[in-house]
Amino acid sequence: MTTAPRPTNPGPHPLRFGYGTNGLADLRLDDALALLADLGYDGVGLTLDHMHLDPLAPGVAARTRKVARRLDTLGLGVTVETGARYVLDPRRKHGPSLLDPDAADRARRVDLLIRAVRIAADLGAHAVHCFSGVLPADRAATANPPNTAEAANPAATANPAEDAAWKHLAEALTPVLDAATHAGIPLAVEPEPGHLLATLADFHHLRRLLGDPPALGLTLDIGHCQCLEPLPPADCVRAAAPWLRHVQIEDMRRGHHEHLPFGDGEIDFPPVLEALAATGYQALTVVELPRHSHAGPHFAAQSLPFLHRAARAIPAGAEGSTP
Repeated sequence: MTTAPRPTNPGPHPLRFGYGTNGLADLRLDDALALLADLGYDGVGLTLDHMHLDPLAPGVAARTRKVARRLDTLGLGVTVETGARYVLDPRRKHGPSLLDPDAADRARRVDLLIRAVRIAADLGAHAVHCFSGVLPADRAATANPPNTAEAANPAATANPAEDAAWKHLAEALTPVLDAATHAGIPLAVEPEPGHLLATLADFHHLRRLLGDPPALGLTLDIGHCQCLEPLPPADCVRAAAPWLRHVQIEDMRRGHHEHLPFGDGEIDFPPVLEALAATGYQALTVVELPRHSHAGPHFAAQSLPFLHRAARAIPAGAEGSTP
């Protein structure tokens, strides 16, 4: 199968845009990759899942090599994402997590992440994305995002259950970081609303617990910044720049963790992209619309022109400035 010539990525900005396969779950992986190449995307956020490069199925190494060849043919970069809802447990969304009380369950998630690192290395991926998971229901005092003061100081709300969860998280990530170091692939942890690690402040808390390992990086979701960070999204980008290894992007409203198509939320995107360009970030900025797979091709087609228009609004020379 051949693909149409890829549209030229307009504008002087250095940003490279991708689209997440978790928003194209109704398409075969090869069809999804061809679609993104035809639309002019620079890459893909590849969620390892049963319908798209199942990390647990037999023959994964051979299938990974095939996908790597296809990505190379299409000229697509890739970041490996690990947010599949039911890849480990068909009855528990995102379960088991790195915070499960049962050590064997935590080990299953660790094994998945180490598999993801190996797959990422074989694909030539920029990073492996992951998140902490939520506190077990019997331990979580609340599922609400922290207020501004709490977000700035995770220790302000510390309790024994949270202390144990942070300990589990640090212990579970240690072998994953060892694998990432060996593979030369950064592990990019995502602050996720409602999770133990929900904010940039929480990321820094984890970084300190682990002793600031070089392989530990950050996934910054621009919508999450709008949702609950005390700083505006553009300021979050500047603050996160030294640790930034992966970026996800979509629209969102303050206080509502709902991934929205561009223009349906409250984010002013040109300042965000200007800040991102100024950091020198060169990996993928991936559109994250996991609940829009029912119309995935439509939203993929609409999202890239929106981002190109926003990027063209970056003042000349901004890509060469410093944060």
